[in-house]
Amino acid sequence: MHLIREDALVCSALEFLPTELLPLLFMDAFHGRHIKTLKAMVQAWPFVCLPLGGLIDLPHVGPLQAILEVLDVLLAQKVCSKWMEQRKASIHLCCKKLTIFAMPVENVMKILNTVQLDCIQEVQFLKQYHLQDLYLDSPSFLEGCLDQMLRFLRTLLDHLAITNCWLTESDLTHLSQCPNIHELKGLDLSGITMTDFSPKILHILLEQVAATLKELNLEQCGITESRLESILPVLSCCSQLRTFSLCRNVLYMPIMEKLLSHTTGLFYLSDEFYPAPQEGYSPHGILHLG
Repeated sequence: MHLIREDALVCSALEFLPTELLPLLFMDAFHGRHIKTLKAMVQAWPFVCLPLGGLIDLPHVGPLQAILEVLDVLLAQKVCSKWMEQRKASIHLCCKKLTIFAMPVENVMKILNTVQLDCIQEVQFLKQYHLQDLYLDSPSFLEGCLDQMLRFLRTLLDHLAITNCWLTESDLTHLSQCPNIHELKGLDLSGITMTDFSPKILHILLEQVAATLKELNLEQCGITESRLESILPVLSCCSQLRTFSLCRNVLYMPIMEKLLSHTTGLFYLSDEFYPAPQEGYSPHGILHLG
């Protein structure tokens, strides 16, 4: 404790201290708000992980801000300490909660490239006043709480992709009620299983975007005959639609013929991707053409 209280002493003694003492000294310096000591320790940190995750909920904003400032300077100047020199490929920040305030997109990307994303349990995007395109592939945190993310949107989205994850019926309901999607040009829900959802949910969602939608991807969504039939009327109203994909859904010839009759009148539709009708497969799963 005497060592921690003397900032200058710690800074000069860091390279001579046993590495086993550093995590304990780091936590003591953090709780004691010894900013100079913290900055020096971050620069000399010899381990793969810097234990910031458990500090996020603590009220000591000053020490945490000082740590992040040092890391930012090191990365910007491309100066590597000895934890960094030996382990460049494995350096990531580990944290459970991530809050992103208004900042340039390039800074957001820099943060996301630094943070170890699979350890994050809670993300909030605040004040994204210029956000137009939102792509979320395989997010594990959205199921049952999509509305919490949508309420932070401040602008009308042009493109929205939520793919390869689990959503609930209430998630799609909240999405269909979101005022920020009313002028959506691209919607990608591929890999979102809708097998247990009411067929009306997707119909309502497409109604909200029918006037502006140009791209629609519903690949591998568990779209069956009844679900496809429920969206055919609104699909034929998507007058701006240019690209439409239904690949990797189980469909039969009668519903496919009905689908084509509804999309024939879509003047701009030029790229269509459909699964081969199930009648074309043998019991062994081999596709017969001809």
